[in-house]
Amino acid sequence: MVSGACPACETLVLAGEAFCEQCGHALGAAACTACGSAAVGADGYCENCGMLQPSGRDHVEIELAVAAGVSDRGLRHSRNEDAMALTAADTVAVGVVCDGVSTSPRPEEASQTAADTAAAALAKQLGEGADPETATREAVRLAAEAVAALAEPGEDAPACTYVSAAAGRRQVTIGWVGDSRAYWLGTGSDLLTGDDATPGTHMLTAWLGADAGQVVPHIRTFTPDGPGVVLLCSDGLWNYYPEPAALAAVALNATPRAAAQRLVRLALEAGGHDNITVLVIPFGQGEQAETTVVFPKEQQ
Repeated sequence: MVSGACPACETLVLAGEAFCEQCGHALGAAACTACGSAAVGADGYCENCGMLQPSGRDHVEIELAVAAGVSDRGLRHSRNEDAMALTAADTVAVGVVCDGVSTSPRPEEASQTAADTAAAALAKQLGEGADPETATREAVRLAAEAVAALAEPGEDAPACTYVSAAAGRRQVTIGWVGDSRAYWLGTGSDLLTGDDATPGTHMLTAWLGADAGQVVPHIRTFTPDGPGVVLLCSDGLWNYYPEPAALAAVALNATPRAAAQRLVRLALEAGGHDNITVLVIPFGQGEQAETTVVFPKEQQ
């Protein structure tokens, strides 16, 4: 029974056939979301128009009992190249945000590799009794090595930025490389990081990747005067809302997940020209839970 035509060569095909007998095209393969062509390669790029296809990471939400994060591809990009990770070690919440460098190959792989590697390393180090600064330094080292290992001969190196937080035990430790940011929102709300970028240009001066040279993270530890929120984010948020007071007005008046959702929505309403990732980690408001739950948008 004929079921239609091959989208690649237009030869009639039978129902149930997996491949076109004329050209070998895989039937049922997703068409390009930009031009409709069936010529989407295994690397996710359309061979007709060159558009990178959307992925299951377009919108993801993660949540602990009292901390949460949201990552969204935004309105202008074809794929989300940001990544985040959220976990806990005893009473310390651990969060990581990484932003893939779009001019590098496979930036979404670099960011996810860095976020997952660093979060696991931070939690392990803290659980074994390491102080937060030592744990952060080791987490960055391992993340940098993991991203560098993604490079293949003859291609530019995958790359990403990095920011992490370990919040608990009456202090907060931040580590960063690049221009993803951390904020303290509460009494004395403030930007905690300084961008590794040329002023006014967004040109990175430090990143994770095989071409980054020696990676030396910035590390900052402070003891807040009272309860508040540690906010980690990619530039998809802070390009629109760089001021701590504006972020605090949202993050301090909602649950962590609702705050992250609202901040992402504000960035989308402001233009959403970049991927947007936000982690909201309350400090001084109860113990951190161990279990992480992931909520892809398609499953909600």
